[in-house]
Amino acid sequence: MRNYQQALLDPAQCAIVIIDHQPQMYFGVESHHRSCVLNHVTALAKAAQSFQVPCILTTVEAQSFSGFLAQKLQSVYPQAVPIDRTCINAWEDQNLKKAVMGTGRKKLILAGLWTEACVTFPALCMKHDGFEVFAVADACGGASKEAHDMAMQRMIQAGVVPVTWQQVMLEFQRDWNNQDSYSAVMEIIKEFSGAYGLGVEYAESMVQPAQNVQMTKH
Repeated sequence: MRNYQQALLDPAQCAIVIIDHQPQMYFGVESHHRSCVLNHVTALAKAAQSFQVPCILTTVEAQSFSGFLAQKLQSVYPQAVPIDRTCINAWEDQNLKKAVMGTGRKKLILAGLWTEACVTFPALCMKHDGFEVFAVADACGGASKEAHDMAMQRMIQAGVVPVTWQQVMLEFQRDWNNQDSYSAVMEIIKEFSGAYGLGVEYAESMVQPAQNVQMTKH
């Protein structure tokens, strides 16, 4: 197999930054169904954990305005303390920048609220500073569909690559024969991938036992 680590997302080269998935920020999301965005970002965090990709959590004005990180997301990293800040552009916060630099990774995958501000601003600045930047479109949300869509277009024009959470996870996996992460990926798919996850459950409960029966008959 050829080595496509530069062309594809390689877990060893990536870091994930999750920005401001807090109650007050969710209240303003109108571009997507809010529960879907929360499910998607939680799935992304679990994928990062499964592939040992550094995942940096950040909040804005957690105690004075926006509330603490969504519990569903925080539960993936129960011991992690999100980096709280006051600036809208997370890349202008020195603690966040230090944490990202500390990973030594050059491919940064962003998910956050809102797309038009707290994702776009750092994405453009990270790109300017020489990083490859990816925006997880379905793990972001904007104050309107137009705001989200225009923000994605602006980032794309600047060279930020649009992706989805499941695309990121499958790109990390690459080969179903990769047994180190196979079981964890299957569990994430069953929990978060809707009809695809139901298909996996069906295969496990019906197809695979039937195949095993056929094998024993031979």
